[in-house]
Amino acid sequence: MRQPWATALLGSYYLILGILAFYGVHRLLLVVDFLRTRKRAPACPAAPAEWPVVTVQLPLYNEMYVASRLIDAVAVLDYPRDRLEIQVLDDSTDETCQIVAAKIAEKRREGVDIVHLHRADRAGFKAGALAAGLEVAKGEFLAIFDADFVPRPDFLRATVPHFADLGLGMVQGSWSHINRGFSLLTRVEAILLDGHFQIEHAARNRTGCFFNFNGTAGIWRREAILGGGGWRHDTLTEDLDLSYRAQLAGWRFLYLPEVDVPSELPVDVQGFKSQQYRWAKGSIQTGRKLLGSILGARLPWRAKIEAFVHLTNNASYVLMVGIALLIFPAMVLRRGSPISVLAVVDLPLFLFATLSVVVFYLVSQAALPAGPEGASPAGWRRQARYLPALLGMGIGLSLNNARAVISGLFQSGGTFHRTPKYQIERAGQEWRHKTYRAGASRLWWLEGVFALYFLGCTLWALYASMWMSIPFLYLFLQGFSYMFLLSVLPRFGRRREKRLLAVAEP
Repeated sequence: MRQPWATALLGSYYLILGILAFYGVHRLLLVVDFLRTRKRAPACPAAPAEWPVVTVQLPLYNEMYVASRLIDAVAVLDYPRDRLEIQVLDDSTDETCQIVAAKIAEKRREGVDIVHLHRADRAGFKAGALAAGLEVAKGEFLAIFDADFVPRPDFLRATVPHFADLGLGMVQGSWSHINRGFSLLTRVEAILLDGHFQIEHAARNRTGCFFNFNGTAGIWRREAILGGGGWRHDTLTEDLDLSYRAQLAGWRFLYLPEVDVPSELPVDVQGFKSQQYRWAKGSIQTGRKLLGSILGARLPWRAKIEAFVHLTNNASYVLMVGIALLIFPAMVLRRGSPISVLAVVDLPLFLFATLSVVVFYLVSQAALPAGPEGASPAGWRRQARYLPALLGMGIGLSLNNARAVISGLFQSGGTFHRTPKYQIERAGQEWRHKTYRAGASRLWWLEGVFALYFLGCTLWALYASMWMSIPFLYLFLQGFSYMFLLSVLPRFGRRREKRLLAVAEP
């Protein structure tokens, strides 16, 4: 007879695995919705008789490497000059201010209506900058592009005509990636985002569920921003927060996957982890803030369930840490169990929790349009080779993102740490000697401990002939090891660089 503590441990293990399997089943349902609605594209409306005034907002904070690239791209948008205003919302505290001022003066000489709005402080961070710009904006519509984006000239021509529908509050374009082939890290980042844009957004939008503005590469109707309550900074995802508030107020959103905006992916793992931390914490904050209103609103049950899963999905990182801690004692307690029990109970749960991820991202790669920043539909098999790394990276991020989720459950707002951009557009370009750095996560040592822990678990499973466990243990070993090494190696590189500089100084 098992001891009560053993029963409780195994019960916790299976409960967590079951919840993760639930999120996995939901991911598969999104794939089904995407496939059955893939021909449900919105009609392409005619160009308006008179183009409305559009204000393009460019929120910047210390972006010396990419600010000029962004302004150059926006200045050549194919839109009537007398109907287009550009606002550079500059909160910078470094030489970005001078770079932007010089570039704006150049564009104004060329006849571009562009203004430089520099704030003395970062009150409200990006949300505060957007709100300040909105107060003086001329446009009925506001397009927003972050510093690491390079919009194509036809962006406004492709999106503005859809606002002939007076109930439409926001149009979101998709993201493509200039530097997806830079490294294994950027390839995996790109696939993670492809799943969000190719599957999640499309499935949610086409089935009448809420989906969100992504903070960039989209265009808002001013009335929808104001009707949703305006930009607020009590969460770290002001875009997600306003998206749900505006849709609760009755505004409809539209997603146009064919309108892609090239962007630059983080090439530094610390920047990537900082970005993921902000997104995970902000989504939990938004869920804590709005789920009560969503569940109590007069909405279809399908929309409420989808919103619940969307806003709580990052909680799976906390559960993943729980599984990581429980997997070895659960293996020991289940040693000697009949293979039929493992096949009926453990295997289905693991498959729903992991195989669903593989299917989800494979379909997202097959859905990608052909293009220089994407993978051609025929090339999805080539992208499949990166899926083991993607699975491992998702596990490796669990400590970082679980910390974000726990923080988001108890804290509103927080400091908006922007992701450094280096204008890295192709393989071989160097970024390590550039000025900006994301704050180093202190979790690298714990990632190393987990990597050693799973090395021991894997060796023990080999010794105990628990062959079915080894593939899953390897994913944990790979994920924590990869995240640990990517976090630690640049630290040694920077120390060596400082020593060399000290020797070189007279």
